[in-house]
Amino acid sequence: MVDVLLGLQWGDEGKGKIVDYLAAQYDIIARFQGGPNAGHTLYVDGKKVVLRTIPSGVFQDHCLNLIGNGVVIDPVALQAELQQLTDIRPDVLSRLFLSQKAHLILPTHRALDAASEAAKGADKIGSTLKGIGPAYMDKTGRNGLRVGDILSPSFEKKYEQLKAKHIAMLQHYNHDSEWQNWEADFFAAIEYMRGLQIVNAEYWIDEHLRNGKKILAEGAQGSMLDIDYGTYPFVTSSNTIASGVCNGLGVAPSRIGDVYGISKAYCTRVGSGPFPTELDDPTGEALRKAGNEFGAVTGRSRRCGWIDLVALRYTVMLSGVTKIILTKADVLDGFKSIKAATAYEIDGDTTKEFPFDICTATLNPVYQSFDGWEKPISECKSIQELPVNFTKYLDFVEQYLGTKIAYISNGTGRNQLLSNL
Repeated sequence: MVDVLLGLQWGDEGKGKIVDYLAAQYDIIARFQGGPNAGHTLYVDGKKVVLRTIPSGVFQDHCLNLIGNGVVIDPVALQAELQQLTDIRPDVLSRLFLSQKAHLILPTHRALDAASEAAKGADKIGSTLKGIGPAYMDKTGRNGLRVGDILSPSFEKKYEQLKAKHIAMLQHYNHDSEWQNWEADFFAAIEYMRGLQIVNAEYWIDEHLRNGKKILAEGAQGSMLDIDYGTYPFVTSSNTIASGVCNGLGVAPSRIGDVYGISKAYCTRVGSGPFPTELDDPTGEALRKAGNEFGAVTGRSRRCGWIDLVALRYTVMLSGVTKIILTKADVLDGFKSIKAATAYEIDGDTTKEFPFDICTATLNPVYQSFDGWEKPISECKSIQELPVNFTKYLDFVEQYLGTKIAYISNGTGRNQLLSNL
């Protein structure tokens, strides 16, 4: 079976640490969507490592790692990341595989991303400007370049054709860019990629499943950024929910097993877009400082707020989550009182459903308050040691969501994860 691990909020839920922990139970870790805007943070031999494109099982000696066809790859970023990883573990490349159907991010994709975002002015989406959206647009427009194309003698011809299209679009935007200066590094990285293990990934996965191997599909970003079901148009360009696994890896729905959904004990969001429980006040700033809420890739400050159970139950439903993992619970240790949004008031009506257009709705969250706990949960070594008030909070969240909270992360340490199974 293929189990799934994905974020249930707007990303940054702590997926990297959880995949690294769960990887011991799996033979293969496979990324199924997203691009180099992902920032999955691991601590290896005491060193902080941020993975952007590489699956988070890369430091597990027994694990094979696949970059699936649903991922868009920046060759330059991939090469830089792999060179960093091989400095730590020289055998990393022997365990890494790339789908030949994964699409490539070109230098002109990055230029188009910046031009498009600049043209939006005050209505900008909050793109990381890494070319991901334009690459997905070329994918759906049926003229993108894929990893398998780099093995073709006509690759440069295809590249020039796509580049010409992009140049015409950039002229429309009248946007200055230095993309010409990026081409040399791009083609050097393409040559580097030709030496990696490129596979027909859907058959590769099928063979491993038939041989009884266990696979964990790893998502990037978060469910509230899903192109179809997120806070549109402030979303990413791919399907971040469990259904994206089937398209992003080429596996049938019948092969999906457990779905692990990760949520912080509070909420964060990077960039623009609606955020019902955002706290633009000293409490929000206290959450940001306590949680060190700054982007692993971008360095941008994250917007912070109380946990939104309406949105969380929505994403649990969309992906059929079977086990929830609550992260950064220790960040709430210093608060005398905490809150959880249990409903929305929209235009005088109260609802527990996520609205069609949250961007234009006049919305106020309805909160349930909880007393803080009497001791730091970061010091707890087991579920039984958790303070009573935290247990009450946990029980309420679990009951509201109707889904088991299987693990609680109570610190940044690799082993600070309490099992509630």
